[in-house]
Amino acid sequence: MDILHGFNEFIKKENLFSHHDRLLVAVSGGLDSVVLCELLYRAGFDFVIAHCNFRLRGEESDRDERFVVQVAEKYGKNVLVKAFDTSVYAAERKLSIQVAARQLRYDWFREVLEDWGAGNVLTAHHLDDNIETLLMNFFKGTGISGLRGMLPRQGIVVRPLLFTGRAALQQFALETGLIWVEDSSNESDKYTRNYFRHRIIPGIEEVFPNALQNLAENSGRFREIEMIYRRAVDQQLKKLLEHRGNEVFIPVLKLKLSVPLSTLVYEMITPFGFSAQQTGAVIALLDSGSGKYVVSSTHRILRNRDWLIISPLQTMEAANILIEARDTTVRYEQGQLALRQLSSAEVPAEIRDSTVSQRPLPSGSKQVSGPGLPVAWLDAADIQFPLLLRKWQAGDYFYPLGMRKKKKLARFFIDSKLSMGDKEKIWVLEMNKKIVWVVGLRIDDRFRIGDRTKQVLKIEWLPG
Repeated sequence: MDILHGFNEFIKKENLFSHHDRLLVAVSGGLDSVVLCELLYRAGFDFVIAHCNFRLRGEESDRDERFVVQVAEKYGKNVLVKAFDTSVYAAERKLSIQVAARQLRYDWFREVLEDWGAGNVLTAHHLDDNIETLLMNFFKGTGISGLRGMLPRQGIVVRPLLFTGRAALQQFALETGLIWVEDSSNESDKYTRNYFRHRIIPGIEEVFPNALQNLAENSGRFREIEMIYRRAVDQQLKKLLEHRGNEVFIPVLKLKLSVPLSTLVYEMITPFGFSAQQTGAVIALLDSGSGKYVVSSTHRILRNRDWLIISPLQTMEAANILIEARDTTVRYEQGQLALRQLSSAEVPAEIRDSTVSQRPLPSGSKQVSGPGLPVAWLDAADIQFPLLLRKWQAGDYFYPLGMRKKKKLARFFIDSKLSMGDKEKIWVLEMNKKIVWVVGLRIDDRFRIGDRTKQVLKIEWLPG
């Protein structure tokens, strides 16, 4: 098949871009990206070349940069070059060099397109790259979406060479007299992709000579299968997931009855940074008590009563925040809480006096957890971590300090003459389904300090 003809047909079939679109082409200087530039030029597309110098191979990296500038001059195209301190970036963020380079590369591409106001980034990934990706995803356990490999278009990224393999691209380059540069790191097996390219795939081909062609065909089948799968999964997740601000609530009982449970949980949690290996731990939360949780690099899944709650780890964005015994400061949208463990001897005398600590507050008072400051003085022996800091909800009740009867928060707010705006800002501190403190207002009488208190948990609210 003529490569140029196949190139044009693939672009039309997948509706990738037109002659009116702004195209940013990622060019490393290697065979694949050089052929991509030649095909775009012959097909009459206008484009701008973008090159990343990751400064990982010394003079060789600078050589590649100079070569790409020459390629741009050859076609009369503009060229954008960006240099990165990739090693420093990777070390600071504890990333592999490959992941760091990818982040830097695509973050820059997005910046360029944002400046343009529109456009696509073209990369030179081809069929062999896609098969390598498919196999790596299979062994990593990325689910059905990984088995279809890379798509011709994913967001701003377009891959117009996925229709053909490296051998055909090399033949085209030789026949047309193209020159390119070789990246010495491509020969090293320390990178996962190279290991698959040099060892795994050749070994498979010795046993199954048609393996690559079969995998390429399977990739297309899985792409179509994923469309059906995605539609079915999304329909079920739409019934399960309830979005509340930056958090997602999932009813435990409803999820437990869902089929297939493991697949739905996997699809539910992976968008929030959880791995396939954590699926079992999340399923275990369905039979756990309140306060248990599983954490990813960005989110926490918390079991709270009849719900699983997916919250961002950044507490300023969450409406349900877990507080561990080791925490000394917790920030949230209404300010911050400062936690400190004290002996009873360190508590001021007026607080330690049980007659003061139990005295009901004057009607209308909004600051009743300690004299003069919004502070909760709690008997540490009665406190079990983790605590849950959350917004108050209809139906919440507690035993206000100085009272022996429970009272609904809604009634407590009325008696305290809080405005509608004030009520919307109220958070509570909860432990094992019991409200310990209506933050900044009043503690629960069951957790007050008394004559027998030896250790005290002091929690101070600092409005933000």
